[in-house]
Amino acid sequence: MKIAIDVRCLTDGRRTGVEEYTLSLLENIFEIDRKNKYVLFLNAWKEPRFDFSTLEKYPNVKLKRLRIPNKLLNFSFWYQDWPKINRLVGGADIVFSPNIIFGAVSKYVKHVTTIHDLSFERYPEYFSQKRRWWHIFINARKICRQANRIIAVSESTKKDVVSLYGIDPQKIAVIPSAVSDKFRIINRNDAKLVKVKEKYNLPYKFILFLGTIEPRKNIVGLVRAFSAFQKFARENKKDDLQKYKLVIAGSSGWKNEGIFQEINNSESKDDIQVINFVDDEDKPYIYNLASLFVYPSFFEGFGFPPLEAMKCGVPVIASNNSSLPEIVGNAGILIDPDKPEEIFRAMREVLSSRELQLELIKKGFEKADQFAWKKTAQKTLEIFETT
Repeated sequence: MKIAIDVRCLTDGRRTGVEEYTLSLLENIFEIDRKNKYVLFLNAWKEPRFDFSTLEKYPNVKLKRLRIPNKLLNFSFWYQDWPKINRLVGGADIVFSPNIIFGAVSKYVKHVTTIHDLSFERYPEYFSQKRRWWHIFINARKICRQANRIIAVSESTKKDVVSLYGIDPQKIAVIPSAVSDKFRIINRNDAKLVKVKEKYNLPYKFILFLGTIEPRKNIVGLVRAFSAFQKFARENKKDDLQKYKLVIAGSSGWKNEGIFQEINNSESKDDIQVINFVDDEDKPYIYNLASLFVYPSFFEGFGFPPLEAMKCGVPVIASNNSSLPEIVGNAGILIDPDKPEEIFRAMREVLSSRELQLELIKKGFEKADQFAWKKTAQKTLEIFETT
């Protein structure tokens, strides 16, 4: 069987959720499956920032690259439903799209697509006008209806696809994403821990948020909770709690002006550090240096960061909405993201009790062990085989 995989999402070389999913999934599929033939479909006018030789090293994997201006190709996909991806790669039995993207597939070819989340449907106000138009034109509803099978990364995402698009639940397979084994507990004597701490000028003790800096992540609520946490520590003369700072790390998203305004107006602004970019290889070390990880997002299709933190032995506080209860469960403290005072109380509770921290770390390991890319890859291969 010949399987075409659309890898255009890897072109920019970023490692946010979709890119992490695509790269980790494909690496594990290619390690497992040497029987089927794979061709990676890429269109990039400029030289891609991702080194595709890491995927081409497998004997049954080839890259088919086009150099068509993206706007022209996307317009053709959208307006004319042409050219067909399966024909562009020299024929295929299945076309797999690891994310929602402009494309066209022949009717006689099976199409499998992964839906990570429908946040743009649930919370359009969190997106820029440009991103809203992009999602309108791409028409995710049509993609879901035309696909032969849909992979949802969580039960929450499956429910959204069914309720918002009217898709038959039998057409959707829930296959959770996972987290790389690079996220692990790092020995305190590891010299790179010190190097990473110095590289980002990290404080001695800190509460960490790591993710895209955008309204959907509810960083405003986190800042307010941290301010309440510091006020409690001062008024109650909790010297041990007064030592904690807040580190907000991640790439800059859209419509985040209000976030930085909230930080600048906060009474705790001198104890809040923003890191706009973190090298992918440094993330496990930053998690290991943190005392607590807080992820009060309003909506997540899967939610990689809480799982990454748990694998690194960090206690987790996360929202009690969308997919996060599936990912975190009783291995973390679940809070209402609309209530900063609830986030504050959870922070105070965890950081005041070493016993609770150790319990959450233990449960976090156990929960994280349930998610493995090899398992995700095997289940995805089963979808290919049975579609």
